[in-house]
Amino acid sequence: MAWGGRALVVGFASGDIPKVAVNLTLLKGCAIVGVFWGAFRKIEPKEDAANFAQLFKWFEEGKLAPQVSKAYPLADAGQALSALVNREVVGKVILTP
Repeated sequence: MAWGGRALVVGFASGDIPKVAVNLTLLKGCAIVGVFWGAFRKIEPKEDAANFAQLFKWFEEGKLAPQVSKAYPLADAGQALSALVNREVVGKVILTP
C-alpha cells in the first residue's frame, strides 16, 4: 500500500474474511473503504453512471487493458462456466454471440 492509498473492500470470493491490522492506516496514512456496489447503484445512480462513463473512456483511450483468459462462443457457455467454477480462469471470460 502506498502512502495515502485506499484499499477497497469489494468482497470475499474465497469465503475467508481477512483480518486487517488497523495500524496499517496509521503507518501508511491510508484508508480502508467498503464497497457495496449494489447499494451504491440504487442510492447514487448518477454517480454510478458517471463512473461507468469514465471507465469506458479510459478503456477507449487504452488506459485500461482487462485480462481475458479466453473467449467462448455462446453455445459453449457451459464450458466457460466450468472453467470459472474450476478456477481455471485468470481475468475475464468472454461469451460471444
